[in-house]
Amino acid sequence: MRIIRAQDGFPEAAAGALSRAVQDALLRKPRVSLALSGGSTPLPALERLARADLDWTRVDIYQVDERVASTGDPARNLVGQSAALLDHVPASLHPMLVEAADLEDAAERYAADLPEALDVVHLGIGDDGHTASLVPGDSVLDVTDRQVAVTQPYRGHRRMTLTFPALERAGAIIWIVSGASKAPMIERLLAADPTIPAGRVPQDRALLITDRPPSP
Repeated sequence: MRIIRAQDGFPEAAAGALSRAVQDALLRKPRVSLALSGGSTPLPALERLARADLDWTRVDIYQVDERVASTGDPARNLVGQSAALLDHVPASLHPMLVEAADLEDAAERYAADLPEALDVVHLGIGDDGHTASLVPGDSVLDVTDRQVAVTQPYRGHRRMTLTFPALERAGAIIWIVSGASKAPMIERLLAADPTIPAGRVPQDRALLITDRPPSP
């Protein structure tokens, strides 16, 4: 995994990495897919990404994961993503269908809408080593035959999430991770520690943007 350490200008570095990855894909193909994770950490980067000189009309934006909650609920990743980026660019949005009565069917329909391989996937990491909504102990970690699945309740919500098979197909993975509390998990991520979900994501096409200095 390549690493960019940006203690100063972290949001700009993260936005630049996402922009370059999307632009590289746009040079190769007529339409490009970008999948975004939730959380507060990437929002300043997404605000800057909205100002990037990209042909957004050729970009399809998907969600890496989403909490099962109603439209407009601040728990929804889509709320922050929309305010930071989606409301400001003419990309085609593909939101996860978390308000459906049958969530398993909705996950299947979302998987059918995915391209064969996502071009750029943005990921973060939790203090327990989860990424996307692939959380420790959930049976979704063992899914091998679906690109999208629904988790058990985790920190107050069930979630819809891309699975490891979807992440394994990605053309590029951009990790955006900040904060002192994440330092131990960054080390385990870089060590490809299989005991945390994040450590099981392929690293050969991955880039980590972090504001943490190297370990002494």
